[in-house]
Amino acid sequence: MGIPHHFLGYWGYGAQQDLEALLTSVVGRRGKALKFSAQENYPLPIWNVVYIGLDGTSPRQQNKIAAIFASGLFTSPDAWVNLQENNCLILGREPFGKMPLYWTVQGQIIWFASQLQLLLPILQQSEVSIPGLYGYSCFSYVPTPLTPINGVFTVTAGTELVWQSDCQSGKLQTPESKKIHSWREASEQLTDEATAITELQTLLKDSIERQIADLKDEPVGVFLSGGLDSSVVAALLVQAGVKVRAYTLDFGDAGIPEYPYSEQVAQFLKIPLIKVAVTPSLIENALIPTVQALDLPFGDGVCVPLYLLSERASQETQVIFNGEGGDQLFAGWTNKPLIAAGVYQAENPAGQETFIQQYLRTFHRLGGYESQVYQPEVYAQIQNLHPEDWLLTALDCNECPSLLHRLRRANLMLKGAQNIHPRATALGFAHGLWVRSPFCDLPLAEWTFCLSGELCLQGACEKYILKRAVENWLPPEIVWRQKRGMGVPLTSWCLNDFWHQLGIWLNPEVLRANNHFYPHIAAQIVEGNLGAAIQGRRIGETLWLLIIWQLWRSHVLNEKLSKQSWDHPFWLHRWLWRNYKRWQG
Repeated sequence: MGIPHHFLGYWGYGAQQDLEALLTSVVGRRGKALKFSAQENYPLPIWNVVYIGLDGTSPRQQNKIAAIFASGLFTSPDAWVNLQENNCLILGREPFGKMPLYWTVQGQIIWFASQLQLLLPILQQSEVSIPGLYGYSCFSYVPTPLTPINGVFTVTAGTELVWQSDCQSGKLQTPESKKIHSWREASEQLTDEATAITELQTLLKDSIERQIADLKDEPVGVFLSGGLDSSVVAALLVQAGVKVRAYTLDFGDAGIPEYPYSEQVAQFLKIPLIKVAVTPSLIENALIPTVQALDLPFGDGVCVPLYLLSERASQETQVIFNGEGGDQLFAGWTNKPLIAAGVYQAENPAGQETFIQQYLRTFHRLGGYESQVYQPEVYAQIQNLHPEDWLLTALDCNECPSLLHRLRRANLMLKGAQNIHPRATALGFAHGLWVRSPFCDLPLAEWTFCLSGELCLQGACEKYILKRAVENWLPPEIVWRQKRGMGVPLTSWCLNDFWHQLGIWLNPEVLRANNHFYPHIAAQIVEGNLGAAIQGRRIGETLWLLIIWQLWRSHVLNEKLSKQSWDHPFWLHRWLWRNYKRWQG
């Protein structure tokens, strides 16, 4: 089965000796490597690829000089680099976005890598991309094809980039972007419930069969939240005869407890359940390793708990299953209010807020607060940037005329492919885990675009057809309970356990020197003065978004921090600060 690995390579026109020296210097700091031979018959483009951590078990595929697999199943790559006979270079990714693929142009050479950190030493200078920063502040991830670094880009999921070589001039041409897969509503919609149930049960079982094909008797893990999607995956694995160990998060008295539901599912399926404690001290200790493992900044509070979950699972297995993707496939949580907004917009086209703006608000980040968030220089640079533009392709009504399918398409392309799936893989890879997501199955996903809207969302019941298909596989209170997000108690942690740390992580002098966010933005947020919508749980989510960005800059981009100031309230005990504010008022 091997172990997870990454790659770095180049293609184009240049001095091979210099390029080899640079490649060797970068990889030399990253452990074992396996070189593939480069072309030497100039003036054809020269190339080379180095795999980092490869143990020799990954098979070469025709025309592919580099490929990477999230699951450890070497049947179909998740990201790839191809060379065609006409000397053109192709970088591609599958549509679920499980593995990233980055590229940059240096002179007449294209450098490509499966990790952003591998490309940083190649750059003459690493500068923060303002559009990337702005996108991150709106979504909690950097929208593709942007990255947080100027001049470095990522291949969009479901796309290939093609560079044609020009041997006569020895110069690179602009790449052509080619869509290799698009989520598209089927012309004929399935309306018969009994037929849909039977077909869905078969598709779910087929997906699991494909993902356990290489397993023998070794146990596998499953991340079990007690929600529907992860419980379905656990049930399918048990039905298939796989030895399963379940892992769940335990936030103690803080947050929304999940483990009672996980325990109920584990007892029903007769599988062992390991509780992974999540405490403020464990979160603080794992925060920087998580940021480094993620490679890109991901601002969701669930990332560090999932890092702890992966760390624990890696002690007993090399393969972890999850339920990621079920919400995107079967119209979970965010769809009901958006459907109402879409209907309202259709009937009131002159309303104050467009449907795409409504969708943007579902991210609950800093979009709309730009003038209060950014220092003047950055604010001026983003005036011509509109976050709605990053949503347009995903919400294309030509591909999905009906509103529900359009929302599902958008959720797959945005929240799934650009956020949930790549971060799940990165956290798994950091602990030597192959990550398998049975809902990321192309036949299953394409079939869902044949479903009528009533089978996905029936009245107030979300994911209706999935619940009907699996209602005999799990306890009814698990199948039919209302969806709840993972209750990470960010606001409680930030306003209590991490109070003093806020003054370090979001220090005003450091923020002032960075010249991006306003220096006292953290104090504004905890005082409730940034915006009316940033209250309660949104306080912690917004602080966390900024914390992760700052830690990413210092621990991935390796920027030197300025001296810290004491010009903030976080050096006081919080009760003392509250009394001081009350006295001031």
